[in-house]
Amino acid sequence: MIRIVLADDEDLIRGALAALLNLESDIEVVAQADDGVAAVRLAQEHRPDLAVFDLEMPGWDGLAAAHQLRTAELGIPVVLVTRHARPGVLKRALTEGVRGFVPKTTPASKLAEILRDVHAGGRYVDPEIAASALTAANCPLTARELELLRIAQHGGTINSIAEQAHLATGTVRNYLSSAMTKLGVQTRHEAARRAWEEGWI
Repeated sequence: MIRIVLADDEDLIRGALAALLNLESDIEVVAQADDGVAAVRLAQEHRPDLAVFDLEMPGWDGLAAAHQLRTAELGIPVVLVTRHARPGVLKRALTEGVRGFVPKTTPASKLAEILRDVHAGGRYVDPEIAASALTAANCPLTARELELLRIAQHGGTINSIAEQAHLATGTVRNYLSSAMTKLGVQTRHEAARRAWEEGWI
């Protein structure tokens, strides 16, 4: 039996997917969560064979949740499902050790096959997602610039961004200005939006 923790913030989708997967004779959804923080907690509690996370969730998104599991060294393979795969996300997902990347349009029977393959040690990346990732532009930003844009994405002043990043306000201004120049935009909010759209944050 392949034991799964399932996380998706859309109740209807999560419930339907759990019901369909539980129809498979060798798959059991042992716990469900509606955000990434709860998903990681349930994975630590139940120690499933696989974690199936939605990419876009409140709290920790699927990537952040995958990072938490990898950091905890629990050895739980993660499969991400997504409605909209931004190009740079796949590279970040692979860096975090994600073993599967699947669109939400995938039929439940196909998803069950993918989960069996990943459980057996394989990997799966949807061909269309892989193709878009291969043609995507490389990220020109540094890790620090991306970190600050990730914080800036949620709004706030330079002072609040500096406080969250534990940096001086002048240093934050310099990094954000550099990011804006590289991306050819006028504001930090535009830079954050572009970085998000590309899947860099």
